[in-house]
Amino acid sequence: MSKLQTNERLRNIAIIAHVDHGKTTLVDAMFRQSGLIKDHQEIDERLMDTMELEKERGITIAAKNCSVVWKGVRINIIDTPGHADFGGEVERALSMADGAILLVDASEGPLPQTRFVLKKALESGLKIIVVINKVDRRDARPEEVLDEIYDLLIDMEATDEQLEFPLLYAVGREGIAMQAPDEAGRDLHLLFDSVLEMIPGPSYDPGAPFQMLVSDLGYSDYLGRLAVGKIFNGTARSKDSLVCMGENGGHLPLKVSKLQVYEGMQLKDAPEVQTGDIVVLAGIEDVKIGDTICNQLNPQALPRIRVDEPTVSMTFYFNDSPLGGREGKYIQFSRIRERLLKETLVNVAIEVERTEEQDSLLVMGRGEFQLAILIETMRREGFEFCVGRPEVIYRYENGEKLEPIERLMVDCEERFLGVVTEKLSLRKGKMINLVNNGKGRVRIEFSLPARTLIGYRDEFLTDTRGTGIMHSLFDGYGQYRGDCPSRFTGSLVADRSGNAVAYALFNLEPRGRLFVVPGAPVYEGMIIGEHNRGQDLNVNPCKEKKLTNMRASGKDDNVMLSPIKPITLEQTISFIRDDELVEVTPRSVRMRKAVLSAQKRYSGRGAKTKGKTN
Repeated sequence: MSKLQTNERLRNIAIIAHVDHGKTTLVDAMFRQSGLIKDHQEIDERLMDTMELEKERGITIAAKNCSVVWKGVRINIIDTPGHADFGGEVERALSMADGAILLVDASEGPLPQTRFVLKKALESGLKIIVVINKVDRRDARPEEVLDEIYDLLIDMEATDEQLEFPLLYAVGREGIAMQAPDEAGRDLHLLFDSVLEMIPGPSYDPGAPFQMLVSDLGYSDYLGRLAVGKIFNGTARSKDSLVCMGENGGHLPLKVSKLQVYEGMQLKDAPEVQTGDIVVLAGIEDVKIGDTICNQLNPQALPRIRVDEPTVSMTFYFNDSPLGGREGKYIQFSRIRERLLKETLVNVAIEVERTEEQDSLLVMGRGEFQLAILIETMRREGFEFCVGRPEVIYRYENGEKLEPIERLMVDCEERFLGVVTEKLSLRKGKMINLVNNGKGRVRIEFSLPARTLIGYRDEFLTDTRGTGIMHSLFDGYGQYRGDCPSRFTGSLVADRSGNAVAYALFNLEPRGRLFVVPGAPVYEGMIIGEHNRGQDLNVNPCKEKKLTNMRASGKDDNVMLSPIKPITLEQTISFIRDDELVEVTPRSVRMRKAVLSAQKRYSGRGAKTKGKTN
């Protein structure tokens, strides 16, 4: 093996941060100040948020690549998600990086997702530059936040070298970086220079054959399947004959039809690519994330990308409701299966398995939010299907039942501390830490089972009058903490098909919270509201007013219903019980019983009771 060398003409950096700490806004400013975007050009904000869902929610869902050039050096930037549910994106993105910029809000400090992405970066041995962002906030506390960053690194057993990180302060929205929070910064030149000085260029063995690790996949109508990844050794040219090494050691020959590198957000053709660069290679169809593309004469596989195991599962079903097939473009279960299997090719954290039932598949991921994003993406593509309640994936070791444990960080007003603590203790939560900053807000840290957190988010916002903030992070597997009721209320279930009538809904309002408006189509087994009591109640939402008696003119003509707040996909997923499903179509989200017939549900319940008695 030859002595390792570094390619000083390149830098590969990942930008890691918690949700909403200013990551994508900072990248926008880097684009502008590197000369990539001219001053007179009009562009949208948050350029890296290319997905429609990312723009709507203001979060990064998929890791993406881009590049800027500074002082003749190309800096490849990998924008990573800040939510732990998209941890698979973080892990594959960090496989392409040689360093990372850790962005932390000057007021909020390091939060659970910061811990997650930082842990992955430290495990990968990346050089870290810490940037404390939004120092212009009125409630900024940069000194305390810096202490919290040191505490976090020490808690994660960082080395002495990792603790001696370069530190900058920034206002990403204004595009300025400083060495001290009270300095008058003018631009991001200090950040660019720090990247060139502190982040090492990609290292390589000059005597080794070509090796490229596939970290992402794409598709082009003209070029077919695209493999995206970092070149660890050697060089390659267009039309070269190479080989792809899969997980089982299989060799698949390929001929490079095109090579491309990132220039800003765009791709440009490259006749030859150099060691350390992040490239897009066309010419192979059967390739998976983690494969190695290498030289035919001396094929050597690189270590595969390994991701944490999924912790939550949901079952996807064919939509057999009476309203099925009216709104969707793709309703056949074969198309749904094909789409889910396609997702596993580009998302390393998603797994799909067959179930014993026909026309159903078990989909496993990192969290309910990740699966909700997948469902929302599919419905926007025209798919129609049903999904069951999220269930955690248990483990069994030495005869002991283990379950996923979450570390939950809650930030709320001091007056809500009692109700939050009470609700979380009912959900088997244990308080780990409590910090009162003396300004009317408290920060509490809990350890609790992941299954009990499903459905709590909306309840938490109601309890804290919408002022509370909560973030959770997977904290490994722990001992099963006992049964916990998922919901204390029942469902109002329609007992017939038709259209909802205002008169009937008005009389059902005292029974609970309604989900449907007058004129909405309903069917037997559809959930039209939440019952005040714990058991389900079959109701008739189509009942019309009898007109047999004469009444005074204009009397009782108008029925005033309480406003009905539209229920979102995430709310339905967390609301349903084990015997209920969410019906997802491109235009509607409904809830229903898994068994639609009231008579069959009653018979099934009677058979269960009889079985228990015997």
